[in-house]
Amino acid sequence: MEQAAKTAEQGRDAEVKPFPARTEAEAPAAAPPKKSAGRKRLILGAVAVVALGVLGNMGYDYWTVGRFMVSTDDAYLKADITTVSPQVTGYVKQIAVAENQKVKAGDLLFKLDDADYLTALKTAQSQVTTQEVTIKRIAAQVEAAQAAVAEAQAQKVSADAGLKNAQTKNDRTQQLAQSSVAAQSAVDDAVAALDQARAAVTGAAAAITAAQANVTVLQAQQAEAESGLASLKLAVDQAQRNLDRTELRAPVDGTVANIAVREGDLVSPGLKIAAVVPTEAIYVEANYKETQLPGIAPGATVKVSIDALPGKTFTGTVTSMAPATGAQFSLLPPQNATGNFTKVVQRVPVRIALPKALLDSGRLRAGLSAVVDVDSRTLSEGK
Repeated sequence: MEQAAKTAEQGRDAEVKPFPARTEAEAPAAAPPKKSAGRKRLILGAVAVVALGVLGNMGYDYWTVGRFMVSTDDAYLKADITTVSPQVTGYVKQIAVAENQKVKAGDLLFKLDDADYLTALKTAQSQVTTQEVTIKRIAAQVEAAQAAVAEAQAQKVSADAGLKNAQTKNDRTQQLAQSSVAAQSAVDDAVAALDQARAAVTGAAAAITAAQANVTVLQAQQAEAESGLASLKLAVDQAQRNLDRTELRAPVDGTVANIAVREGDLVSPGLKIAAVVPTEAIYVEANYKETQLPGIAPGATVKVSIDALPGKTFTGTVTSMAPATGAQFSLLPPQNATGNFTKVVQRVPVRIALPKALLDSGRLRAGLSAVVDVDSRTLSEGK
């Protein structure tokens, strides 16, 4: 009975107290939500202040600098690459450089087999020597012919003197014959002697003419031989040039690339066997929209960012602008005089020079991408 009474009493206590009472440790648990809300407001305020500061800084930067910049990412590093091509036919005897090797202008790149060209040169030189000997022989003949002319002229003088003497004797004999002092035989002898003297003069004159004609012929042969000598010397020069062309040398300072031959290969004129990239003369070619051109002109300062050199900005200078849009230089320029016309903003290539220190660093490569910002303020400052 007592146990039943206790159980009933405990049941009444449970009905009176359906929920457990809070302890002293659980009572202050309502305070944390107030602190968390304040912390959030503080963080949001700080973020707002930072955002306003960033936006303000960006606005200031745009107002003072950005609005004057003419930008494009359609820009690439370029170089005036020189193609190495043989000028004569031959087998590659030696490759004197390796791929990506730096060279100076005049350095040997390739050497072709020169045996045939050396033989051609020696043959041409021997022909020149033979022709020179021929010219000397003709010159000696000309001197002999001129001596013959002098001899004929001397004989003519002698014949003239004989004619004069024969004429005098004939006149005297004729006078004596008229006085019946001289015999008729003497007259006949005088007339014969006069005729002989006249014939001797005529013969001497003919001999002079013949000797002079011989001299003229020999001089013509000498001139012809000398002309032939000049032609043979040109052949020697050409043979020497062909021999020299068996050595292919670097046309400019740069780096050798794209070697397309091996030793023993047969090459001919016009075949591209290598290229020399002038790495120290690289420039930027930026393709600007036609609507951006008013802010661009030669002499303007440029900020260049190269994708291969992240985090760095370099200062360049606009050197020139293309005289036509890039489309005009394409293989098939667009034909806008059609019924299906759609206006497309055209781009004009702009060349930009890079600082020498950057070029000398050797870190640039033709074809790399870049981002270019032309500072239009420098144009107004230049004016």
